[in-house]
Amino acid sequence: MRSVVLASGSEGNSSFVSLDGINLLIDLGKNAKYIREKLNEIAVESSSIDAILISHTHDDHVSALKVFLKKDHPKVYVTEKMFYDLEFLSTYENVVIYDEEIQIGTVKIEAIHSSHDASDSRNFILKGEKESLVYITDTGYVNRKYFSKLKNHTYYLMESNHDIEMLMNGPYPKYLQQRILGSLGHLSNKDSSFYMTKLIGEKTKKVVLMHLSRTNNTEQKALEMFTLTMKEYEVDFNNVVCAKQNEITEVCNDKNLVRG
Repeated sequence: MRSVVLASGSEGNSSFVSLDGINLLIDLGKNAKYIREKLNEIAVESSSIDAILISHTHDDHVSALKVFLKKDHPKVYVTEKMFYDLEFLSTYENVVIYDEEIQIGTVKIEAIHSSHDASDSRNFILKGEKESLVYITDTGYVNRKYFSKLKNHTYYLMESNHDIEMLMNGPYPKYLQQRILGSLGHLSNKDSSFYMTKLIGEKTKKVVLMHLSRTNNTEQKALEMFTLTMKEYEVDFNNVVCAKQNEITEVCNDKNLVRG
């Protein structure tokens, strides 16, 4: 498996995953030019993308999709509600409507319901023949009924959106603070770290913290909370990094996915 976050934040989100020879993009925010440039940095041609998985249709997750599809024509996986949100897909011939399970070659993808203020919102579990990846972002909470499915995977892309004190004492108006903190909002550093204590297992090699707010969070605060929470719950794991808005993360594969 190869995985790299191309962009993560309120300006746009997109992640590349190559699993069992299948090249995937999860979401397509920012703009098409940016996405192609970042793919080129990891020696991936945009024309080699087999499929794009859309988690929900907020602009920061789909803003590059329409232009990207004018040049390249991968399959686009959306739910029925997402399909009707994105009117331009009505004339695109390579759309696949998904519900809870997707099969692409040997890659099995489970699409679990997330809790976000969109018409439909999903998170993903990608399973290959030997490795797996979990994508959890843009959700107010993680339902416990999914814990058994989400536990002990190779690689986690996990939302850690805000520091609660920074949010409550920052410039956002009250209604926006409540939206972010609510059950249809985003995971705080504290919530994200707590969930990871329940999900990290013997197979887990790396965690990438996602969708950090520029206004209400810092990498230092996210990483400190992760470290403190792992220690509090006696979980021996420290291979964690923060994804950035305009820089790719390192490419994770067999050579550098080393637990430590």
